[in-house]
Amino acid sequence: MKIQNDIKRHLEEAFSPQYLDLENESYMHNVPEGSESHFKLVLVSDQFAGKRLVQRHQLVYGALAKQMTLIHALAMHLFTPEEWSKRQVDVSASPNCHGGGRG
Repeated sequence: MKIQNDIKRHLEEAFSPQYLDLENESYMHNVPEGSESHFKLVLVSDQFAGKRLVQRHQLVYGALAKQMTLIHALAMHLFTPEEWSKRQVDVSASPNCHGGGRG
């Protein structure tokens, strides 16, 4: 969990989030057991106010520049506190992996 903890720490420092959930979804992919290569992020921060989705993604990529070189995928669900409080359902589940010959 070294990479996951490092990502989480950087996000907490960069965004002071009201809510942060980082799931290691590597087990859903054709990677060795214990891998830290595929993550799903739910992040709620005031810093996203007035930003389009692509700008929010760019902020996260900027904060995680070093960590992004170590992972394969990061699914991001980024909200302002106001957007988060209006949500009626949980963030959608990630799709099953279709590659790598897992079967």
